[in-house]
Amino acid sequence: DVQLQASGGGLVQAGGSLRLSCAASGFSFDDYAIGWFRQAPGKEREGVSCIITDGSTYYADSVKGRFTISSDNAKNTVYLQMNSLKPEDTAVYYCAAGCQIVVYSGSYYFRTTFNSWGQGTQVTVSS
Repeated sequence: DVQLQASGGGLVQAGGSLRLSCAASGFSFDDYAIGWFRQAPGKEREGVSCIITDGSTYYADSVKGRFTISSDNAKNTVYLQMNSLKPEDTAVYYCAAGCQIVVYSGSYYFRTTFNSWGQGTQVTVSS
């Protein structure tokens, strides 16, 4: 079974950093693009970042330059390093396999082919 568990969230001050982890079981990250998504209160889930199988990384405009997605295939884990956090980053963060990239006017948006969100991890950024 494909299972993903996001962890590492917490409460930080604006400008601070967090590193989220996405641990997978039932499949290898060697074989799937992995994306990070987030959902703020009252908002739809939105894509944050995607790492595809050739190692290329893509970011939503709102996080580009601040967030870094990476993978450790030996640990079957994908990370999201979040720096320079802003209150607008406050959301529940999820990881998902099968990330797909959609481009509109040079900006990247993300969706997933799997419905294996897990419980997510709360990130709260105070001003």
